[in-house]
Amino acid sequence: MEHPLSREALAYFDGLFPIQGPERLTPQRGCSTVHSEANRISGATQMYKDVLVPGSSNLPHAIPYQGSKRSLAPLIGPLIPPKIKTWFEPFAGSAAMTIYAAHHNRAEHFVIADSLGSIVALWRAIVDEPDRVRDEYAALWHGQQAGDHGYFNRVRERYNDGGNPVELLYLICRCVKNAVRFNAKGRFTQSVDKRRLGMRPEKMAASVTAISRLLRGRVEFRTGDWLQTTLDATPKDFIYMDPPYVGTSVGRDKRYHAQLTQDQVAAGVQTMLERGLRFALSYDGKTGEKTYSDPLPEQLGLTHLHLHAGASSQATLVGKRAETIESLYLSPGLAEPVSGIIRRRRPEQARLFA
Repeated sequence: MEHPLSREALAYFDGLFPIQGPERLTPQRGCSTVHSEANRISGATQMYKDVLVPGSSNLPHAIPYQGSKRSLAPLIGPLIPPKIKTWFEPFAGSAAMTIYAAHHNRAEHFVIADSLGSIVALWRAIVDEPDRVRDEYAALWHGQQAGDHGYFNRVRERYNDGGNPVELLYLICRCVKNAVRFNAKGRFTQSVDKRRLGMRPEKMAASVTAISRLLRGRVEFRTGDWLQTTLDATPKDFIYMDPPYVGTSVGRDKRYHAQLTQDQVAAGVQTMLERGLRFALSYDGKTGEKTYSDPLPEQLGLTHLHLHAGASSQATLVGKRAETIESLYLSPGLAEPVSGIIRRRRPEQARLFA
């Protein structure tokens, strides 16, 4: 069932940017396996379990984080339990799963949280002040001139000194591969992407307006550690977590102001299990033959699924082809283990195998 305001919000969005393809359908709980096949990727044989998931992943998307779960939301969504009281997303980022859950009316109330205060301030502005976000972003976007790469640096310096959340939005949209980087002090450090100008103001305006209409009046914003911002969660609620992966928290390639080790993730998950909470955790995986970390400890008793996230954009940039497989861990009782990699098959693709 979709939220009653969702159709109005999406009609506004789709009116400006029509979706090509079949009519949007509401996904039903559960997925139907329609096809299985073995593919060779980077020299290794991978067994895919294709599932038919009706519906579109083209929901409003204002914050284009690299690693956003927007494309995976139709695969994760059917695994979410019904009748959720409050939906928590304590590693907000692009909040793609919150937008998906709100559109499909999967919860009564939502909590968007993050340890980075400016990303929470940005989400608050998007929901509560969409006109301000629209106008300030348009001014920033139109202020850039071809060849003036110093403009990005000046906006970055202003943001780092003043913390204007709309300036952060511009930086995310314009930075290299939308791959945000912060230092330990919370200062944005990523460089400008010289190949593109970032999301156009018209599309940003449509996305922001749609998200505001979808979430206003039923979302709460919190700043703090992931365990602190979910302290009041109960077994009637649901927590979706997409924390920084090991590859961006350990070693040279640190990208976020707050690092998180796998031991800390496992300890936090254990606490949630002891409280009887329901949750889904997107955490690490592999690209081609490169595996980013060891699986979480089996003694946690989680259901570990592998989701096909598509071709690696990083590999494509250097002229290679590699598939990205992401891990999804579910609290006990939400799903049965699946052998192989779960891959989405759209209705029009399924007809080819009918």
